[in-house]
Order: sequence, then structure tokens, then C-alpha cells
Amino acid sequence: MPSPRRRGRRLLRYSPWLQKSAALVREDMMVTYARDVQKWIWASPILGIITGLLVTGIAAIILDWLWPAVRGFDLAYPAAIVPTVTLGFIVAGLIMQYGTPDPNEHSTVEVIRAYHERGGKISMRPFIQKLTAAIATVGLGGSAALEGPGIYSGGALGSWLWTHLRRFGMEPKDRRILVISGAAAGMSAVFRAPLTGIMFALEMPFKDDLAHEAVLPSLIASVVSYATMSAFMGSEPLFDFPAAGAFTGRDLAWSALLGAGCGLVAMAFTITFRRFRHYSIHARIPHWCKMGIGGALTGLCGLAFVSWYHSGLIPLGPNYEAADLILRQSHGSAELVVFAVLKMLATMFSLGVGGVSSMFVPLFLTGGSLGTAFAQSIVHSTTPELFAAVGMASFIAAGYKTPLTAVIFVAEATGGHAFIIPSLIGAAVAYGVSGEASASTDQRVHQTARIAELAALKASDAMRQHVTTVQAGATMEEFSQLLNPHQIHTVYPVLEDTRVIGTIALQTLSAVPQAMWKVRVVRDLTLTDIPRLTPDATLQEALQLLTARRDRHLVLVVNTDETLAGILTTTDILKGLEAFGQQVPPARDPVPAPDPAG
Repeated sequence: MPSPRRRGRRLLRYSPWLQKSAALVREDMMVTYARDVQKWIWASPILGIITGLLVTGIAAIILDWLWPAVRGFDLAYPAAIVPTVTLGFIVAGLIMQYGTPDPNEHSTVEVIRAYHERGGKISMRPFIQKLTAAIATVGLGGSAALEGPGIYSGGALGSWLWTHLRRFGMEPKDRRILVISGAAAGMSAVFRAPLTGIMFALEMPFKDDLAHEAVLPSLIASVVSYATMSAFMGSEPLFDFPAAGAFTGRDLAWSALLGAGCGLVAMAFTITFRRFRHYSIHARIPHWCKMGIGGALTGLCGLAFVSWYHSGLIPLGPNYEAADLILRQSHGSAELVVFAVLKMLATMFSLGVGGVSSMFVPLFLTGGSLGTAFAQSIVHSTTPELFAAVGMASFIAAGYKTPLTAVIFVAEATGGHAFIIPSLIGAAVAYGVSGEASASTDQRVHQTARIAELAALKASDAMRQHVTTVQAGATMEEFSQLLNPHQIHTVYPVLEDTRVIGTIALQTLSAVPQAMWKVRVVRDLTLTDIPRLTPDATLQEALQLLTARRDRHLVLVVNTDETLAGILTTTDILKGLEAFGQQVPPARDPVPAPDPAG
């Protein structure tokens, strides 16, 4: 008696209906899993765990040990502020000058450049050196915070992880995705805000677009990284806002005005920062000397503030405690404005000379202090925390060109969810008012293809090889039966045995009466003047052929024996470029300098 499996095969062999159904199921499954996203279900958690553990260690060193001791000492002995900060900057400068290939490339800027220009490759050789320099910069009083080392460490770990996972089906383009996902995980852990990490990583490479391909892996890596960090340091919001009340229509109008003001101030700051950064990079003195000068100027900003005010605020270091001090204690509007001005100056001196971190928290605190002063002096509001939240979101949106991240961050990191609508209005206005000014020189406007790279890629790199073809002697009815419901194209290659002779358009089916489908053959309706290329032709040649005439939808890629190797469409060309990590270079900036801020 035959086995059940053998009986099933026999039934399938003699049942045309079952054969057709099985073929359709296979097609459906191939289409359903065509993008191979399942690999992110196991790869992203690995990245999230290792990034979360590393960021937890960095946070513990800076927030629990180094900065509390330095801050307490500086407030007790203000005269020590300048030498302490200067020493930290000189140490960081020496490490970067002698321990890294380029002392001006680190933090967010290195992640963005790796994503846009290097196919996701980040060298791990100076990894420890850069993290040590970041700890010295932030922990000893530089006006910066943990997001710089968090984003860099996550991005670098993503690039490194790809080298160990490529044997398990990772493609070259996946390295860029892992870099962005690692950056998201680092940001998520630093601020205990997974949505912020996801959105920042997607917005970070562009001013007016998103890194769409990294959505799923960034989501998984961010959540896992957040959970890892929370297991050691808790899951409470990083900054605790007072209990939020409702807002009125009048508050929304004031939020728009505050957003406009923050946008203008942020625009002036980012332009000034970029000019200062340009001058600093081109100064003909050793990098560690630049850092020492920047450290001394940063320390003077802190010394000036604590000499004038004795409220516990100081515009230096990671400054997480400053958010609670601004929100929970009473400060005069003049003090808050002075704090904001000195915070911007300290940030410019810290990062403009090459300090190893970025300015997310400095922008956050500057906006929060200006928003609170605005509420006290102009609006006379009973809920100053509302305008503090709007100021925070507005300044980040204008300075980083990440409006969605700004609002999500304020909601997650502060717990101020009731202020999302006013923050959205302020962030949108600030984003528009600030124009193209951004703290990062490496952000690009859109995710578009770089045409200059077409000459370096071959047709065989991007052509579509699995193509539905039709024989020239087939009838129109046989042609219609070849059509796949999941892959209906406008044009199909026509073969004479194995030799390609042209193409036939799908619309010819409607041009021929259905009564004639059994009589008319494909050969009679084949177009033979279709452009052809060999597999070793460049994609630049293919694009020229496609754009020479508007009615050309594809190029045939033909071997020397006239057999079909594949086809090329404009979509295939763009996908080929994306797979190799080639995209549009940033527009020339009036200050074309590397940027430590991102």
C-alpha cells in the first residue's frame, strides 16, 4: 500500500486543478516574502542587546560617577572649572590626534557619512579611542551629552555586526541598514525613549526625507536596547515634568510665536557654529591645542554663570539635572536667558573645536530655558512647563532638522504627553522659519540617486534576470495565459527559440479583438527597435538609452549569442544604486566643514 506522501504526489500529478493551485500558492508565498525581512527578527535584537549594554556602561561612567563628582567640585570651587574642562579637552584632543585617522570625524557625522558614502562601513580600529575621548569631553564638563557616543557606538556596532552575519544571508545593502538601526538603538538607550531613537535614526541622514528601509530593524533594535538599558537603570522618563494640564487655543497661538522665535535663534546659532567650526578646522595648530583653547573658553562660560547666579545651574557637562532645575525651581527670566546664551556659546566652543559628542541635549536645554522665560515674561502663563516643552521641541527641530524626533523626544523623555499638539505647532513653525540652516553639514535633502556613479556600475549589477518572456510563435491567447497576477508589466521580451527579437506591450491584448486571440501570433505585434546592451555596459549608457525617447520603458540586456541576459528599467537602475549605497552628495555648503554635531 503506497504511503500518504506518495499518494499525495500521485494525486497532484493527475489533478490539473491541484497543480494550478499549488503553483499559485508558491507564487503568493514568493511575493509575500520577497523582501526577506525575516532576517531582521533575529539580527536586530542582537544589535539592540550589545548596543544597550555598551551604552549602559558609558552612561554609568559619566552620569553616576564622573560628572556628579566634577559638577559638585566645580560648584564648590568655581575657580577649578576652567582648568578641569581644559584638562578634559586636552586629553580628548591628544587621543583623537594620535589615536584616530581623522580627529574631526566622529559621533553622528561619522554615522551619516558611512550611511551615505561608504556603504555602511565604519572602522572599528579607533572605536575604543573615540569612546574614551567622548567620555573625557562630556564627563569633565564639555557642553554636550551622551547621544554622541551613543549614536556612534550603535552605528559602529551595526557595521561590525554585519561582517559577522553576512554568511547568514546579509546583503551588502544591509550594512547601511544595520548602521542606522544601531544609531537608533544607541539613541533609544541614552534617552530611555525607543520611539525617539527610531525616529531620529530615520530622520538623521536627511533634511526632508526618511531612511525608509531601516524602519523595521530600527524598531526592533531600539525596543531591545531600551529594555536592556531599563533592566539596569530603570524605565522612568529621563526628565520629570510637572503634572500637565490642558491647553487653550490662545496657548496654541503663543506656541506658534515661540516656535518662530526659537527658529530664528537656532538659525543664527547653527550658522555661527558652522562658521566657527570651519575656522577651527583650518587653523594651523595641533588638534589637541585647539581642544585646549576650546576647553578654556567653555570653562569660562561656566565660570561666568556660576559667578553671577547661585541656583545650582551650570551650562556645562551632560546637564541632565538642569532640565529638572529649570522646571522645578523658580528662576528669573533674565537668568534663564543668560543660561541659554552661555549654553549656546559653551556648545559652540566645545563642539566647534572638535569635542567628541553632539548637541541634542544642549539644544533641548536652550529651548527649554527660553520657553520658560517666554512663559514668565511675555505670556504670564500659569503653566510654564507647556512653553518649556514647546521651546525644547522647537529648538531641536530647527537645529537638527528633525521635527518629528523633537516632538516625540519631548513627549517620551519628559512624560509631557499633554503638550504634543502645542509642541508640534512650535516645531513645525521653527522648522520652516529656520530654512536650510542645520547643525550638520552631512545631512542631505532627499534620498535620491547619484547619477555620477552610474558609470562605475555595470548593467549586470542591476538588471532583472528573472523575467517573464513569450515566444514569437505563441498566440495572443497563450500570451494572456502567461501573465502573472503578481507581476504584471507593461512590456514583455519576445524570443524566437532562445534568441531575443524584441518586445510586446501588454496593451496589444486590448488592441486585438478577443475573437482573434487564437489566430494572431505574438510575432505580428512585436516591436523590434528596442535598445539593447551587453551585460558589461554601464548603467550610464542604459539611462541614456531609456531617456532618449519617452516611449521607451526598458532596455534589453543581451548576450553575444543574442540570448536574453535580463532587462533594465529606471527602477532597476535606482535599486542597483541603492544596493551599493550610492546616493546624492550633499549640496555644497557655504561652510564645507566636517561637523561633530550631526
